[in-house]
Amino acid sequence: MRKIKEIIRLKFGVGLSLRAIQQSLNVSYGTVSNYIRRAEQAGLGWPLPPDIDERTLGRLLFPSTGSQGHQGFAELDYVSIYQELKSPLVTKFLLWQEYREHHPEDGYSYAQYCHRYLAWQQVQKPSMRQQHKAGEKLFIDYCGPTMDIVNPDTGEVRTAQLFVATWGASNYTYAEATWSQNQADFINAHVRAFEFFRGTPKIVVPDNLKSGVIKTHRYEPDINPAYQQMAEHYQVAIIPARPYRPKDKSKVEGAVLVVERWIMARLRHQTFFTLASLNQAIDLLLADLNDRPFKKLPGSRRSQFEQLARPLLQPLPKHRYEYQHIKKARVHIDYHIDYEHHYYSVPYTLLKQEVEVHANAQSVVIYHQGARVAIHARSYRKGGHSTLPEHRPKAHQAMAEWSPKRFLGWAASIGSETRAVVEHILQEKRHPEQSYRRILALLSNAKKFSPERLNRACGRALLINSPTRTSVESILKQGLDQSDLADAKMAQQTELGLDDHENIRGESYYH
Repeated sequence: MRKIKEIIRLKFGVGLSLRAIQQSLNVSYGTVSNYIRRAEQAGLGWPLPPDIDERTLGRLLFPSTGSQGHQGFAELDYVSIYQELKSPLVTKFLLWQEYREHHPEDGYSYAQYCHRYLAWQQVQKPSMRQQHKAGEKLFIDYCGPTMDIVNPDTGEVRTAQLFVATWGASNYTYAEATWSQNQADFINAHVRAFEFFRGTPKIVVPDNLKSGVIKTHRYEPDINPAYQQMAEHYQVAIIPARPYRPKDKSKVEGAVLVVERWIMARLRHQTFFTLASLNQAIDLLLADLNDRPFKKLPGSRRSQFEQLARPLLQPLPKHRYEYQHIKKARVHIDYHIDYEHHYYSVPYTLLKQEVEVHANAQSVVIYHQGARVAIHARSYRKGGHSTLPEHRPKAHQAMAEWSPKRFLGWAASIGSETRAVVEHILQEKRHPEQSYRRILALLSNAKKFSPERLNRACGRALLINSPTRTSVESILKQGLDQSDLADAKMAQQTELGLDDHENIRGESYYH
């Protein structure tokens, strides 16, 4: 008001021009002209009457006329503007143009239009200060209080968490009870919320829950891989609320408070025995909550959502997202990774490399640097192994095909004596696998000496009661397999390195 008085004084008291007043007071030419015009319309000059204070001067220059704004100007429909701006296609400039089409002579300028709407908005309830576009953001959080579920057989009481999702523009709300806030319950609740809304938003704004955000950061939060995978499936962006910035999630905090007061409070005296029965009760009260009319705005949460957001939602994909647990693992020296105490193979070339495991109820898929390297059927047998033959080195692939039955069949094709020696070697060890390499070495002599000689050598080894690989190979090297079997005793002595000597008493010495 001081500058208004000074403008009036300089014009009517001093007689300066409008341009000179503009330069003197450092105000715009349009402002000076507007104030002088209003003063003339009010019949004011200089000096001002002594009974006119700043408040009276303001009323004289800027009279209020009910539905009219400033004298001669058409007032704005503020609620209608607020509703229209929820649409992502609508701007203030477009609404101002439409306003001026209806009020070409008595309409406000664009600057005044924005100024008056902002002033109206600032005196409304705090939840209206933040402008949200319809169908753009879905806010996610959990209620603080929990609900009790009683086991009817044991009487054990287990608590359930309440998941809440609400839209920014319409406040249309979804709520459900889950057993926990862990990753599986958290992500699956999102899936059911999208199905409840029959579409998806462009942006999901969760709180910094560990199930969704691994590491909080004001600018670059680290999103949980499983949560990110779900977002990619539904083509939504995840923008977590900034830490210590409650205004980022004010919408969902308001929805949480409403759910606690209008749903949880009403169910506080009821006893629930299953999670499903609790969710049935929540669904009934949720429908009532979404249909309840607004106090200051037209319609309800549901009507606002159907009118504004529904046409703008992204469609649901053909297939429902199936939750996958994602974790990192290190490939062991035996080219297997450990997932929940069961071991799954990967290509042996990835020894000691870090891989990413994606597991659901049916399968375990393993990725390395974004490329899939293995897929297995899910097994819950702790300590067991799931191994694909192609993951083994070639030497190990051949070993995997070994078995006692196969070795006995191979030995029998050479001869009965060879089979008898192989059977004896298999029985020497507690585990047959411990004998495989010795049997392979034994049977390989069929290529070096011929099957016939190997079988005769095995027969001689059996005769001297020494059916071992070393005995058979010694017989073959010395050519004893080609001598008469009557020389078996001599062969035995040769095999044992027992030549005739005067110091060797022989068995007759002890009789």
